[in-house]
Amino acid sequence: MTTFDPSSVAVAAVDERSLLKSMRWYDGFVMALSNPGFIIASLGYTTGQIGALGALLVWLGSMVIAVLQNKIYTEPATMFPDHSGGIAMYAFEGWRSRFSLAGPMSAIGYWAGWSSVLAIFGLTTGSLIQSQWFPSATWSVSVGIHLDLPRVIAVALILAIWVINAFGVTPVKIMGYLTGGLLFIPLILFMIVPFFLADFHWSNLTWGLSGAGGSTWGIIQLTLVWLYLNAWSAYGIEVCATFAPEYHDTEKDTNKALMRAAMFCLAVYAVLPIATGGAVTQKAIAAAPLGFYATLLQHEVGAFSNVVIVFMIGSFLLGMNAASADGARALYGMARTGMTIKWFDHLNKHDVPNRGMYVDVVVNCLAVLFLPSTVAILAASNLGYVLCHVFALSAVVLLRRDRPTAPRPLRLARPWLWLAAFLAVFNLLITAIGATSFQLTGYGGVPELLVGLALLAVGCLLYIYRRVVQDKQAFRLRDRTGAELAQPLALDLAEG
Repeated sequence: MTTFDPSSVAVAAVDERSLLKSMRWYDGFVMALSNPGFIIASLGYTTGQIGALGALLVWLGSMVIAVLQNKIYTEPATMFPDHSGGIAMYAFEGWRSRFSLAGPMSAIGYWAGWSSVLAIFGLTTGSLIQSQWFPSATWSVSVGIHLDLPRVIAVALILAIWVINAFGVTPVKIMGYLTGGLLFIPLILFMIVPFFLADFHWSNLTWGLSGAGGSTWGIIQLTLVWLYLNAWSAYGIEVCATFAPEYHDTEKDTNKALMRAAMFCLAVYAVLPIATGGAVTQKAIAAAPLGFYATLLQHEVGAFSNVVIVFMIGSFLLGMNAASADGARALYGMARTGMTIKWFDHLNKHDVPNRGMYVDVVVNCLAVLFLPSTVAILAASNLGYVLCHVFALSAVVLLRRDRPTAPRPLRLARPWLWLAAFLAVFNLLITAIGATSFQLTGYGGVPELLVGLALLAVGCLLYIYRRVVQDKQAFRLRDRTGAELAQPLALDLAEG
């Protein structure tokens, strides 16, 4: 058996500085508070189609999977404490000796999944501001680009978030605490208060999945498609792992952030569909998937609903803040481990990967101006993000086989490895069905699938360019650099 040599891992020596270790577990927890904002922005579309009970099934199911995955990711997060980029880095290390393109595909998919939050939440916030305070501002311009008030607001917010992130992790944390604190007010109003309203009726909790094509397969197919779609938001609690190199105590802080964020979000995803679905009918929610919150707030707090809308916007800004920080670090981590061009391997004077932020800003502003809605953005970015989890989960098992003697401060017991393998297969299943049956949700179809595949292809091409042109090495589909000779999987699982 060959002993693993950490020095053999391909790390580009372009910038000798590293990310500052200036975060505690609760700073990572605050970043994960963006997830309740994700479900607030998306729940109306789910409930409108499949009812409150159907929404509970797919949202709670997605979060249960996410919680289990968060536990599994604690092992590789502490195994590679200096690797920025989160779960895509685990995929790269686990798959490089078998399929080297798994790393860049995972990384570009992970980046696309998180980066798209900027455009999606920017447009959502812009639309909410227009409908709440400027309903008469309906002007629009279409001369090759789409321009209206929500898009102007979205671009302004993307630029503002970029400026805040460019000045280091401290402003990011401050904004996270401000917006994260504001988030708790709408959460209370949407999760607890509805149960005490006269409008709340248990009969409003409908089961819309039974009408999915009138067949058992139709119900299963639509459920899997929604699980695939919801992965974009529920699985996002793994954001805590992205900041592993920046925690004071990587081992303890990473574990605490991952697990405590997971349990908090589990509670939100379990209660929110019931509370809102019981207070507002499915028909009303379907007619206004986002606007129904304003109606609900009017019943709860009357004239103070405007203030709560501001707090809702704060939760969306929290999501954009986390997305900007996470997406830039994903590109930085890709460059550090040789998965993309060296240009991204750079930190500014505030020790922030600013070049990744430049790309995030440009790509998301173009998406806001050229794509017709948030639908196309979400549909295109989801494919690579879920596929990243497939590679990352399976990598946990492969790393046990290939590097059994590597340090693992948080070593998982044997059953968790089997669960990691099962979840990898399950995510592959919902990717195959969800990506090809996306039109069932009304969110997109074949064009968005092609865009998602194109993103994966771009990631592969950048990796090949890095290897062949910049590193002057031969490109191989099986890169055994730094990997151990494979050990029998059964024996390694037996070690547990």
